[in-house]
Amino acid sequence: MTQVQILMYHRVGHFPGRVKAHGALYCHLPRFRAQMRLFKVLGYSVVSLDDAAAGLRGELALPPRPLVLTFDDAYVDFLDNAAPVLKAHGYPATVYAVSSLIGTTSSWDAGVGPEPAPLMNAAQLREVQSLGFTIGSHSKSHLRLAQQDDACILAEVRDSKLALEDLLGRRVDHFCYPYGSHDLRAVHAAAEAGYLTGTTCVRAAATPADDPLTLPRKAVSRGDDVFGVAWKLLTKNLPKVTPIRR
Repeated sequence: MTQVQILMYHRVGHFPGRVKAHGALYCHLPRFRAQMRLFKVLGYSVVSLDDAAAGLRGELALPPRPLVLTFDDAYVDFLDNAAPVLKAHGYPATVYAVSSLIGTTSSWDAGVGPEPAPLMNAAQLREVQSLGFTIGSHSKSHLRLAQQDDACILAEVRDSKLALEDLLGRRVDHFCYPYGSHDLRAVHAAAEAGYLTGTTCVRAAATPADDPLTLPRKAVSRGDDVFGVAWKLLTKNLPKVTPIRR
């Protein structure tokens, strides 16, 4: 059976003294560089989310060991730190932006998590797109969708797509559920809005058995060296067996 590994990153850079409790938000730049080299050593082929989705639908023959790279929240350090490394390797990636917070900070963290960090502005998102990377939606306001009412869910999913498409002048086909929080209402809203994929925080490899709007991912965090990432790719969390059906 076809398997696609989807990795989830957030920030990439230098983070001295960051608290361990929020390690999943950070990847040290030297480790990021080493991880990008590792993929070729292990025989993985980094493909775009569009190609991965087409392959999972049976519409495209995927290379051996396909791998997708995703980056949540659209931090400025993606453009500063991650993008040059990705370009050097020729790797595509998808960056998920929060439409109402473009050019501000990750304010959802204020008081409950790490210090809010700068998010890319409109010009920076367009630059990322011009570099060949894909921009997806990470909702309008970065809420836990499964905890919202129906109208809020629809607005978060639909309005973010429309706003990003207006900003970028291009279709936005990919959605990422903030915090991985989703239920059938959120999945239905993503389908109604016209997204082709939705990514979650379920830790597994994606297969054709998965609903394309509830694709699993594996998180890369501050503590992951190349051995940790290799373990996640090769052995941790086999394909999940009970996908959400719409």
